[in-house]
Amino acid sequence: MKSIFEFTGKKILNVVENVGSITSFINKSLITLFSTPLNFRNTFVQMEVFGVESLPVVLTTALFTGMVLTVQSYYGFKIFNATSYVGAVVGLSMTRELGPVLTSLIVTGRVGASMAAELGSMRVTEQIDAMETLAVNPFKYLVVPRLVASLIMMPLLTIIANAIAIIGGAATGQLSFGLNFNAFINKIIETLTLNDLYSGLIKSIFFGGIIALIGCYKGFTTTGGAEGVGRSTTNSVVISSMLILISDYYLTIILY
Repeated sequence: MKSIFEFTGKKILNVVENVGSITSFINKSLITLFSTPLNFRNTFVQMEVFGVESLPVVLTTALFTGMVLTVQSYYGFKIFNATSYVGAVVGLSMTRELGPVLTSLIVTGRVGASMAAELGSMRVTEQIDAMETLAVNPFKYLVVPRLVASLIMMPLLTIIANAIAIIGGAATGQLSFGLNFNAFINKIIETLTLNDLYSGLIKSIFFGGIIALIGCYKGFTTTGGAEGVGRSTTNSVVISSMLILISDYYLTIILY
């Protein structure tokens, strides 16, 4: 019985310590963001890594998501003789949910893991400790550029993903089912509202912040050499993905 209480107590303390640690990390990151000049060179480098280099995988995912969504919607609406609404469903689904969520999950696996691995390697090789010893703020040069880049590039990636998915869906509808391409696009324009577009972009900003903060945090707190770097990389992807899905639920409630 004693061992059970000890095990439970240790787990609870571990959770509390982790929550406190990540809260302190986020607090330091935000204070540095708003109190020190932005390092534009590092920020542009991270924008390229976060955005430009992620385009191929994001575009591929968005294209086939839009195509599959069109196929599924067509067969569903065909039962009710309402295939003219396929475009509206594809547009709303992508802009409200699938666009920001799928794009964020894909970027998490690519960029979030990269952040954790890079900063984790710097931590275990004591490069971050050397920066602190030389009175160089590691948050200014390592965390803030990645955070700013993620907040800027995630909405842009989401916009591009939505556009590619809709075009792919419209092309699939015309080539596979004879749906008129222009009518498909016009139905989306008639159905979508500014709130639909804004809500998806707001979500993508939150998701970008989650990816950057969790990736940097896991990198900064890496211990245990090469094995620890691998563990931090895995944990970064898992935790970020879970937080994206959980926060998506609450953001949906708030925004709608």
